[in-house]
Amino acid sequence: MSKKFYIETMGCQMNKSDTERLEGMLFDLGYEKSEDPKYADFLLVSTCAIRQTSVDKAYSQLGVWGKRKKNNPELKIGICGCAAELDKDSLFKKMPYIDLIFGTHNIFKFPEFIKRVENGEKVCEITSVPYPEPEQLKLNRQNTVGAWIPIIEGCNNFCTYCVVPYTRGRERSRLPQLILNEAESAIASGKKEITLLGQNVDSYGKDFQNKNITLANLLRELNKIDGKFRIRFVTSYPTDITDDLIDAVAQCDKVCEYFHIPMQSGNSRILKEMNRRYDREQYFKIFNRIRNSFEEVEITSDFIAGFPGETEEEFQDTLSAIEELKIDYSNTAIYSPRPFTKAGRMTELFIADEIKEERFKRLHEINCKMTLESNKKLEGKVYEVLCESQKIKKGKLMMNARTRTGKLIHFPSERNLTGEFVNVKITKAQTWCLYAELIC
Repeated sequence: MSKKFYIETMGCQMNKSDTERLEGMLFDLGYEKSEDPKYADFLLVSTCAIRQTSVDKAYSQLGVWGKRKKNNPELKIGICGCAAELDKDSLFKKMPYIDLIFGTHNIFKFPEFIKRVENGEKVCEITSVPYPEPEQLKLNRQNTVGAWIPIIEGCNNFCTYCVVPYTRGRERSRLPQLILNEAESAIASGKKEITLLGQNVDSYGKDFQNKNITLANLLRELNKIDGKFRIRFVTSYPTDITDDLIDAVAQCDKVCEYFHIPMQSGNSRILKEMNRRYDREQYFKIFNRIRNSFEEVEITSDFIAGFPGETEEEFQDTLSAIEELKIDYSNTAIYSPRPFTKAGRMTELFIADEIKEERFKRLHEINCKMTLESNKKLEGKVYEVLCESQKIKKGKLMMNARTRTGKLIHFPSERNLTGEFVNVKITKAQTWCLYAELIC
């Protein structure tokens, strides 16, 4: 009987992409996937460390599994990802029931780790030198309609609040041909959308000597692949968005008119303290250059409430930036101190939790206001959408779909249209989604 595995994935799309690769390698080793951890022989949590709550959630899950191991000593338990990178020296001591610890740089050595664990060895491998990617790699795609394709990993920016350079390392671009091969394979298998991933996706190619290797030119090459499908990319660093990239999005019919551009704060002093390479004025210029280049485009962002030393007046600049720019949607978060980071050592400037929470509440409110305003603009219009899934909502069969700009659409349909492009008319806008009717 084949052994079974279960992977709990936490965090960003990059972690989800890692899981697709890990699952593919486990299938190659003869394992079967279990949808329930109770029936698995090998349990793995892929962790995120962007906030302490994410780390705590992962360790809580490991604790639950550790209790099960008391009754099943043959059960194997592992941890990988960003939290594993941070706490590698203490994990075995804190959680002796763990069998495997590995980091983000050596994911492609996973089959070797599994064999060592199966032989009874406890394995901890965290390296600073990335293990090379094999030319052929089986993937177990999680998304029925789309495919995540990492194109660059790591970060060189060292923003003072962010742990990514310490967990994912410096920027490393994948070879263009590997990306094109993966994209062609995904489209050939029936995927209707590919999303290019990177902590700083628009830094793609900067580590190559060939300066023609850029995100803009990669988009142009991917756009040549036969078939009807969409192309997206996330996440962009504001000052790395070139005119050529904007032109490529406008020129390539398969590339969606969507940019995710984290601002983090609307105040120039706080941006400098965050070690962001732009001020408020520069961000506004970049944002408006994109907005003015398209008839219709979605621009989303990220913001942090309560960065160390942030005054009420400086926080007000964040609220005004969201409103003045009319940002379509923002990911919002309360500042969380992270290990190794400069801001994490600014303890004398830490803001009281109740103040951070109150600011976050106002940040959330302005985000809701602008998101609803953005959605309201679509009412009465007709759009081609890509159907992602069918679900029952309030007793009715509903399709979940997205516009090219990434708006989430719900519309009734007795027929399962998953994977199909259809036209719909927007009938009602809500804060987090839109409702529509199918146009036959």
